[in-house]
Amino acid sequence: MLTQLSRLGPALPRLLANPAARFVSQSSTSGAAASNAVTELQQAGEKAGHGEVSEYVKNPDYHGFSSDPVVDVWNMRVGFFFGISVALVIGGTFIHYLPDHGMRQWARREAERVIQQREKEDLPLIEENYYDPNKIILPTAGEA
Repeated sequence: MLTQLSRLGPALPRLLANPAARFVSQSSTSGAAASNAVTELQQAGEKAGHGEVSEYVKNPDYHGFSSDPVVDVWNMRVGFFFGISVALVIGGTFIHYLPDHGMRQWARREAERVIQQREKEDLPLIEENYYDPNKIILPTAGEA
């Protein structure tokens, strides 16, 4: 971000000194049909005597749940309570009580149990051979 600002160089003070301006065309429209349609729509709105009023004008604290301000606030509070508080509590509890992924905890407990058993029997913790060499059937020299 700073590198992009540094590219502006000497133009940066001028951009910051002048506030953003909105340019509006002052020329008259060239299409007569378009101007008539717009004036007709505006006149029809004026004849009705009232226009649509935004909910934000009626209630500055409008949250989008109801046009009644009291119901709107309560619906917002209930929605946020269930959406955030309950979701975090129930979601966190669910994740906490998920089964052991990859059986890591079980493998640790089993290893500790085997170590205690081998220490009690005065056996080495790790044997020299993983498999019993007497049970391994090797091919003879002629079969290989």
